[in-house]
Amino acid sequence: MINETEMNNIALVLLAAGGSTRMGSPKQLLSYNGQPLIRHAAQTALASGCDPVIVVLGSHIAEIRAALEGLDVVVVENAEWEAGMGTSICAGISGAEIMGCEGAILALADQPLITAEILQHLVDEHQETGRPIIASEYAGTVGVPVFFTREFFADLKALHPTEGCKGVILAHLDRSIRILCPEAETDIDTPGDYQSVANNT
Repeated sequence: MINETEMNNIALVLLAAGGSTRMGSPKQLLSYNGQPLIRHAAQTALASGCDPVIVVLGSHIAEIRAALEGLDVVVVENAEWEAGMGTSICAGISGAEIMGCEGAILALADQPLITAEILQHLVDEHQETGRPIIASEYAGTVGVPVFFTREFFADLKALHPTEGCKGVILAHLDRSIRILCPEAETDIDTPGDYQSVANNT
């Protein structure tokens, strides 16, 4: 594993701006292991050693920000969150760029099985291989959590509002490494998803 000082210039961008329309209430505030889901995700991000941890918020911002109280995270407000995931990626990556980061991991607040070790492994793999994209592979696709070096920040900021980062990964498969990450298959979008996760924790 790489040492902590080598993580200091790598941001962890936690995407948590969505409106939870399929859930019917803010999923960021659902209880997971006795605390709000967003707080669990932020603590996992902090435990990875990445610095800074940038949390992108949009919907229900006051309540969700309150759930992060006391944590050493940078909150970025995305006023355009309703337009789609691409706007949140742009907001978070812009923050990482302004802070001079050499790379960033994009992660979702609603993938509760993702651990700090999984996040660390993405950076380990980059350090060991020099590849600029280290993506998670699951359910026959590639996606988040994913590490990008700074050279891809412009591509990520230029995403269409409705796009995620998958297109950037697929456009550069020859420069990427994909790591099997079945934990990323579990995300919480609906009450049924939440019940399934709750029953297995």
